[in-house]
Amino acid sequence: MNRGKSFAALAAWCLYDWASGAFSIIVITFIFATYFTSKIAENQIIGTYQWANAASLAGIIIALSSPLCGAIADHGGHHKRWLFAFTWLCIIASALMWFAYPHPNYVFYTLACFVVGTVGLEVALVFYNAFLPYVAPKDYVGRISGWGWGCGYLGGILALSIALFVFVKAKIPGLDTETMAQIRICGPFVALWYALFSLPFFFLVPAIPAKACPWRQAIYLGWRELLTTLKQLPKERHVFLYLIAHMIYADGLNTLFAFGGIYAAGTYGLSFEQVLLFGITMNITAGLGAISLAWMDDYFGPKSTIILSLFFLTLLGIPILFLHDKYVFWMVALLLAVFVGPVQSASRSLMVKLIGHKESATEIFGLYALSGKITAFIGPWLLGFLTLTFGSQRVGMATVLVFFALGALLLLPVRVVEYEANNTFNLKR
Repeated sequence: MNRGKSFAALAAWCLYDWASGAFSIIVITFIFATYFTSKIAENQIIGTYQWANAASLAGIIIALSSPLCGAIADHGGHHKRWLFAFTWLCIIASALMWFAYPHPNYVFYTLACFVVGTVGLEVALVFYNAFLPYVAPKDYVGRISGWGWGCGYLGGILALSIALFVFVKAKIPGLDTETMAQIRICGPFVALWYALFSLPFFFLVPAIPAKACPWRQAIYLGWRELLTTLKQLPKERHVFLYLIAHMIYADGLNTLFAFGGIYAAGTYGLSFEQVLLFGITMNITAGLGAISLAWMDDYFGPKSTIILSLFFLTLLGIPILFLHDKYVFWMVALLLAVFVGPVQSASRSLMVKLIGHKESATEIFGLYALSGKITAFIGPWLLGFLTLTFGSQRVGMATVLVFFALGALLLLPVRVVEYEANNTFNLKR
């Protein structure tokens, strides 16, 4: 592949992150999460509990389906078709959120769209991540991964800004505010955004080389190889330890994303518009952090980048549990957001370093998704349970910091042999 085509493929790969960021920010974290708890659910406490259960259900489905889908694709080929199918599952679910009216009768409908959309997004990312070692030069995997995450945040920022200033705050004729049409329209907007900006990927990124086999044989071989991999995984000590560590701190990140807007609104009294502005500023900071700190990944290594970022996420998260002034809270949260992007991008590049080969990249990234989702129900469920039990969102949010600290501690023994063999920095430090 020549340099022009390589650049086009890298740009299209990063643009997919830009496209998918709209669902993550608008549906999962800010607009629809806050809309559901404040307008659709019976009250904010019950709404938080219901949204947490839905996030847990989505996590279980993702955990069970991702590795198998990845293993089947590694044998049957057609990675782009898999990616396209799950991408459009998320797009359709987003569009259907137009019918999520502000009434308790629409609780289960809204949650169903949320679960289906989240499953579509996360399983699609399994196939998307598998393309990273094919489009990024070996010495730039960390930076390319970071730039991709940065594009995701920047795309989410722009999408959220449009949602805020074009739909939520502007009084557009035809959008009935009594039925919250200015909020519901954000669902179809996400669908259009995702569909439009994901298209270059399917035209410009080369297909992953694979020996395609018949559908039934691919399922059989994929299932058999997945079982073999799971049996041998405990013997691969460092990969196994990393997946466990990733399982723990990813649970904290997923919980933070799902309930950040809800926490800001419920605990600090931010209005709906303020929550959106909070989301925009947070994602600007997170995007800048992912891009500006991407060099650390390639220079010091992804493991060190993850541990350092988790340390600061825990340190800065402590005052957020006790502050009362919403503007001071806002400032501390902006500092915390700087270290969110590096954790995510370095986690992806560390998985690439640990793969060591590309033949089963999709299956391995399926296991990576499994490690990020297999216990994903615990974080939201625990947050929702403690919030409901103590009647306090602060108590519930405290669980996130425990996941960050524990994940960092479990990551310490992991040794990235492949990385150490080619760099002077020793990851055992």
